[in-house]
Amino acid sequence: MMQVIYTVGYEGTTINAFIAVLKSVGVTMLADVRAVPISRKKGFSKNALRQHLEEAGIAYRHFVELGDPKEGREAARRGAMDEFRTVYSRHLKTDGAISALADLEGCCAADVVCMMCFERDPEGCHRTMIAGELAGEGLATFDLYADDPQRYVRNAPNFSRCHNHQSLAAAE
Repeated sequence: MMQVIYTVGYEGTTINAFIAVLKSVGVTMLADVRAVPISRKKGFSKNALRQHLEEAGIAYRHFVELGDPKEGREAARRGAMDEFRTVYSRHLKTDGAISALADLEGCCAADVVCMMCFERDPEGCHRTMIAGELAGEGLATFDLYADDPQRYVRNAPNFSRCHNHQSLAAAE
């Protein structure tokens, strides 16, 4: 079975539902890939998020070098998605991003990792481009949606605990 990295956005959810989704699939580490880890949404700024996650038994890591540069964020806000992808593709070739990708890949060997950014739809988010880079290193991607934790509880037998390839049902 291939190792998996989960991705999730917190748009349209609450901190409690968000954490419930992570726990339901067995995430042990959240990789925050926001360039600017602050949010107007309660519970999702870096320090509050870290505290909520730690209380839930989930480690928090901020991978600032994998954040979308300002130019890319501005292009995405304007809806210029081709420009956004060009900017972020160029960013992924920087030494800092290459090093952070290797670090994130290493985390996946030890933990069940979920990459987090804001956008609910992974297609409009740079985390999908990061996942594409990791796929080239042999990791599969599974996009989570943080608005319905029960979706994953109902389908628990279909999720693997990535680090030991054991299904949730078998691990319980």
